[in-house]
Amino acid sequence: MESWRVYTFAGMGGVFLSILLLALGLLLVSAGIEDLRTRTIANWKNAAIALLAPCWWWANAMPFSDMGIQLAIALAVLAFFAGAFALGQMGGGDVKLIAALALWLPLQPLIWMLLVMAIAGGALTLGMVVAKRLRRSARPIEIPYGVAIVFAAFLTLGEPIINQLQ
Repeated sequence: MESWRVYTFAGMGGVFLSILLLALGLLLVSAGIEDLRTRTIANWKNAAIALLAPCWWWANAMPFSDMGIQLAIALAVLAFFAGAFALGQMGGGDVKLIAALALWLPLQPLIWMLLVMAIAGGALTLGMVVAKRLRRSARPIEIPYGVAIVFAAFLTLGEPIINQLQ
């Protein structure tokens, strides 16, 4: 399985790829805003992201063997983060969003996204802890981790798009 394929955004296939990336981007922005406002991410958004992934695979002419590997990686990611959910460390919507994105990203970009997500999530948490202390609030902090996931996904997905523009 490759790190990133060289995507061709020319012709009808390119239009379809562009539409898929646009749909993913809009779903991610919507999920991030929703998580920021309500601390939840709607199941339909995660389902839409997951269900668009096979279209992405098809549009990129991914071999069936790589599709199986991609699915296995996404299931492993889901299992790992479901453990974090079980320990009360993450919300269910966040776990589903990460697993849905794992269907889109090859292994190396996925690992990069998870690292960026962890750093961004830590910075977000630190900022919220400082804000809570400054306000002297007794309310528990609910971290909108979906914002960090979306940020990391955009940084990661930007690479193949930028490479095509050069």
